[in-house]
Amino acid sequence: MRATEVATASPEETEALGAALGRAARGGELLGLVGELGAGKTCLVRGLAAGLGIDPAHVHSPSFTIATEYRGGRLPLTHVDLYRLARPDDEEPLLRDALYGAGVAAVEWFDRLAPVPDDEVLLITLRFTTGEGRAIEFAPRGERHRALLERAVLA
Repeated sequence: MRATEVATASPEETEALGAALGRAARGGELLGLVGELGAGKTCLVRGLAAGLGIDPAHVHSPSFTIATEYRGGRLPLTHVDLYRLARPDDEEPLLRDALYGAGVAAVEWFDRLAPVPDDEVLLITLRFTTGEGRAIEFAPRGERHRALLERAVLA
C-alpha cells in the first residue's frame, strides 16, 4: 500500500485523527512519528490515547522521561520521545520492550532510531501547512499496519 496523506485544519482535527487510530488499534501496533518541533506529534498521541479510552489530559511529551506508559484504557499506550537521546541505541533494551509490547507504542522522533525498524510500523510524518493546518502522511509497513490504516483512516 502506498502512503496516504490527510490534511487537518486544527489541533482538534489532528487529535480526532489520532482518536480514530486508537479506536482501530488491536494491540501490537508501532506508530513512528516524524516531524519538526510543534508539528503535532504529541497532539496526535493525545488523540490516540482518547481513542484507547485513556484520559488525554494526562498525555504530555515524554522528552525528559523518554518513555511513559499509560494504562486504564482498553489497551496500554507506551509513548516514547527520542528527541533528547544522543544515541538511542544506548537505550535499546528499554526501547525494545516499549516498541514491541502487547499494547500500542507511539514513538516521537522515530527517524532518530538507527537502524529504523521498518518491518512492522505505521510511519506518520506531520508537516506544517498554513496556520494550524497540518499535512499528515501515513506510510504503513506490514499487514498489521496496513489494516490499521484502512480501519482508521480509509474507512
